Amino acid sequence: MVDAAASFDGNQVAANEVSTRPLKADQGRWAASASNGAGLADYIQFCASALFAPAQSASWVNNWATETGADMAVATLFCDGRPALSLALEVIRRSPFKLARFAGGRHANGNFAAADPRFLSAIDGPAIRSMFKAIAQMRPDIDLISLERLLPDLDGVANPLAALPNFASPNLALAVDLDGGFDALLSRASGKRKRKKHRSQTRKFEAVGTFRRIEARTREEVDRLLDAFLEMKEARFAKMGIANVFGDAGVRAFFRALFTDALAEDKPSFLLHGLDVAGKLRAVTGSSRSGMRLICEFGAIAEDDLAFTSPGDFLFFDNIQEACELGYEVYDFSVGDEPYKRLWCDIEVQHFEVLAPLTLKGRALAAGLRQGARAKAFIKNNPTVWKLTKTVRRKAAGQAAPAAAEDDS
Repeated sequence: MVDAAASFDGNQVAANEVSTRPLKADQGRWAASASNGAGLADYIQFCASALFAPAQSASWVNNWATETGADMAVATLFCDGRPALSLALEVIRRSPFKLARFAGGRHANGNFAAADPRFLSAIDGPAIRSMFKAIAQMRPDIDLISLERLLPDLDGVANPLAALPNFASPNLALAVDLDGGFDALLSRASGKRKRKKHRSQTRKFEAVGTFRRIEARTREEVDRLLDAFLEMKEARFAKMGIANVFGDAGVRAFFRALFTDALAEDKPSFLLHGLDVAGKLRAVTGSSRSGMRLICEFGAIAEDDLAFTSPGDFLFFDNIQEACELGYEVYDFSVGDEPYKRLWCDIEVQHFEVLAPLTLKGRALAAGLRQGARAKAFIKNNPTVWKLTKTVRRKAAGQAAPAAAEDDS
């Protein structure tokens, strides 16, 4: 049995018992309950000793509910009265349907529901379905439970939701193995070329003015880096001809609260980095920590006179180098297969998705979502079709093709 202490720094008490006292499948009495947003207090308390991915953390879920006003539903599976697994979901309308999904929607990636590691080996499909039944009884208006971009495992601990019927997510996630440190990584990943490019970028930045890598450590720095990122992303999405998923005021307030709250932690679970050249931010990344994994949740570059220098690549170089110095085992680029990620990555992670219809309408929606996922997978796994799709989107937005150095994150 894997010691899950590696997955979450605050879970030593629960995780240390995993290898000695896991529950067998025929032990314990299972029960499930569901509640509305009032159940978030219990969820937050459970997370104090649970295993979870960053997007299922108490901070993520609570800030999402608070800043976006999401309609929340919380379902918990109990064993002999003790919480074993909990789902904090937001309920959205996709007319004429209502579905429940992880808080954050498309912003929630690499998902792993909050769980007590001692019970994971015993949680099976019927037990999880009893949670869905509890949701259906509390909220008969919900047609479908849609759990997307699920991790197959979290630091070697298998995802219990894999016990349900599922299918592969259309988007791969890419990551970098940091084994052996930064020098060892570069020896495996065209290191001579990367170092040469990094030196060349340094000279170009110095020709403009002073430059520095920033980690946001104050509320003011969080605001500055986030403001710059949101402006960069808005311009980028407009150029690509796609909707801005960061455009909603509630979403922006959520990220501001998430990264600001993290400043109070001894080891912030969410952090922002930026590359400042001549007093202007040229690239920004937002990351999360998950045990021995540092995850890049988002990134963007400024479309300005220094875009040709690939400031995003420069910042990733420094971020990955620091991750090695801090002892992380994996640098995770999260969801999305892009050329700039492939320059580093040697790990592919195939997420999976679970659709659980609660009504006849939900069955129809689930069928449509499965077909949509298959279509997306076909498009994104076919380089020619995917390139054509992006070209059509840009032309529809009245934009020219991007330069090779641009960041598609």
